[in-house]
Amino acid sequence: MNHLDPLRESLPDVARDLKINLQNVLQESTLGVELRWGVAVACGFASRNRPLAAALVAQASEHVPPAVLEDARAAATLMAMNNVYYRSKHMLGREEYQALPARLRMTRIAKPATNKLDFELMCLAVSAINGCERCIQAHEKTVRDAGMPAEQVHDAIRIAATIQGVAVGLELAT
Repeated sequence: MNHLDPLRESLPDVARDLKINLQNVLQESTLGVELRWGVAVACGFASRNRPLAAALVAQASEHVPPAVLEDARAAATLMAMNNVYYRSKHMLGREEYQALPARLRMTRIAKPATNKLDFELMCLAVSAINGCERCIQAHEKTVRDAGMPAEQVHDAIRIAATIQGVAVGLELAT
């Protein structure tokens, strides 16, 4: 069963490109099945659109183990905190803030339920939705330094962009 089809069909005509893009980014990808769905679910939560997140979880549950969904939830919630914090420090632009320690707990990044590289890419995609330049750059550096090719980073960002666009389109439909 495709849990995303009813949502795709409910998108308004102005979002018709997103209907196609949603299907494409979740099928045509350099990312493996688990990572593709992990990124998509994390982005669904980050989009804050409950029906979309629920449909992504339901669809992903048919393809991935629970640990992937757990990491997707963790990436979305952890980046909700980190993106605000690091984006704000960056936007303040004062050296005195840069020198202050975060003192925010974020141990999940070091010990995800799946693996660190996949979790970092989920965090990068969520950071793209949340617009945190510093977090995007930090997570991109981590995954690239670990050997992940640019095409996979690019595909994660394509998924993030499409999920966010679908979330907006669904809001327009109501």
